[in-house]
Amino acid sequence: MKDITLKEIASKLGISITTVSKALKNYPDVSEKTKKAVIELAQKLHYTPNSFAVNLRTRESKTIGLIVPEVVHHFFSNVINAIIDEAEKNEYLVIILQSNETLALEKKQVELLINKRVDGILMSLSNESNNDDHIRAIIDRKIPFVMFDKISKLSKCSKVIIDDQKAAFSAVQHLIDNGCRKIAHIRGPLNPQNAIDRFIGYKKALEKNNIPFDSKLVYACESVTFQEGIDFAKQIVDEHPDVDGVFAITDLVAAGVLTYFNDNKVKVPQQVAVIGFSNWFISQVLTPKLSTVDQPSHSMGIEAFNLLLEEMNCHKVGKAFIPRTIELETTLITRESSIKI
Repeated sequence: MKDITLKEIASKLGISITTVSKALKNYPDVSEKTKKAVIELAQKLHYTPNSFAVNLRTRESKTIGLIVPEVVHHFFSNVINAIIDEAEKNEYLVIILQSNETLALEKKQVELLINKRVDGILMSLSNESNNDDHIRAIIDRKIPFVMFDKISKLSKCSKVIIDDQKAAFSAVQHLIDNGCRKIAHIRGPLNPQNAIDRFIGYKKALEKNNIPFDSKLVYACESVTFQEGIDFAKQIVDEHPDVDGVFAITDLVAAGVLTYFNDNKVKVPQQVAVIGFSNWFISQVLTPKLSTVDQPSHSMGIEAFNLLLEEMNCHKVGKAFIPRTIELETTLITRESSIKI
């Protein structure tokens, strides 16, 4: 069935196309009788506006792109929900893409969004990505662009972040305050900025408390998975049985650590205290319940969209926009896995 046009509605009612258009937009210079007739016929014929034509006229697609490393991850799913809610309030459609932590796929997705002429792009970088050509292409084309969570400090765009160094420092300081003196760190891959900053925060806490840094106590994840938590926990027990604290890059990795310790009769927190990062829902159902750092994922989604919206609005009217960074507060949540009695 072909689409109904304004011209066909006008022809059936014996009025001009302009009058039909004004009636559908509720212009005051069209009589209520005419408006009623136009709306009833439009509904009867299942008329829908030609969004492509509207977009050409307004130079807007009313669409934004969102690229995240993982869709199913608890943190990112919360961010996505917040962005979708804010986008709907402002009549924007969100194209959600998952990079699977790979640079090659992320590059293809950026190219796709640019070709789709989206009004703006939101992105949390993959573990392999940094200030690469595809990121610079977005900025060089002056497409409104906001990074969140996993960012590149080299990219000249707006960002929504947390202070990962400060948050990691507080997590490790908590372990030290509870008697830990030999603390292992299961960190993220070497590239992402948040993994770098959490590692720096770990080192700073040791330094402040005059605890020597030992690189042999640092284990680097490739994919940041539950299984890596299990595998590294085994290595820690085998290689450093006197370790009395573990700071993991995420709750998912920490869950793997707790699983191995529980299965191998390593008492938590009496022998080894454990703390994670992100406050995923699993942290409250593990045994023992997992201490963690709470990331404000919902607030991050809201702030990221509204920062993008501000830039898009400036872009529409040709007004200069100066990129800025919004830093959100985190909260240390202490539970059974780290408090030694």
